[in-house]
Amino acid sequence: MVLVAGCSSGSDKDSKDSADASKSATPSPTPTVAAAKYDKLPEVCPTLSGKTIDQLVPKAENKKGKELPSADANQSASCLWTGLNGFKYRQLTVSLKLFRSDLSLGTGEKRAETYAADQAQKATAADGAKNAKTAQVSGIGDAATTVSTESKKDGDEFRNQTVVARTANVVVTLEYNGAGYEDEKTPDPKKLLKDAETAAKEVVAAIAKDGGGTDKDGGKATGKDSGGAEKGSGKDTEKDGGKGAGSAGAA
Repeated sequence: MVLVAGCSSGSDKDSKDSADASKSATPSPTPTVAAAKYDKLPEVCPTLSGKTIDQLVPKAENKKGKELPSADANQSASCLWTGLNGFKYRQLTVSLKLFRSDLSLGTGEKRAETYAADQAQKATAADGAKNAKTAQVSGIGDAATTVSTESKKDGDEFRNQTVVARTANVVVTLEYNGAGYEDEKTPDPKKLLKDAETAAKEVVAAIAKDGGGTDKDGGKATGKDSGGAEKGSGKDTEKDGGKGAGSAGAA
């Protein structure tokens, strides 16, 4: 009986050790982050129809728009329209920015939120603008902010309207500026703002229709910044689209 008891005790110990070893060998769950809604952008210039361009930028130099240089048009893209109708000058810029989900940086939507807030803040003082008026508006994507400013270039008074809208993980920055040269009146800022908001809605609708589907890599725990060099901190500057308005407006 002593021998039997001894064998039983040893068997129990071995069984426990085996269970502990099996438990410790079980891998921990792989970290994930929610996939972003969009994984690529639509072509930026066609996001606005020819009819809209006729209304906002009469006698545009290029009705189809001029796409500005970009390292990756599926991540960041801008299109510019300028037109002089008599002495009425109008300029319109649409910039799109996509953020993918990343394990170390967060979801695409959260990164887009940060960037949108930064874009709205920049618009309040862009190109020496003054008298900034900021407002939150509904009905344009998931969230939108308008920024109205005034500026003076080469002696001409400009009225500037910026709409920054976020739709899921894509940020739309629409800049609409106008001036009256010679004896032409300075454009009505309220009308400019109304037109800018209407155009922004059209761009958001185009993204929903033609933007890429779910970010298939969004849920993978790669630890790699899937959004490119920009880190989603809001510090990434739209070198082509954001500054294009100021340089062309001074022309």
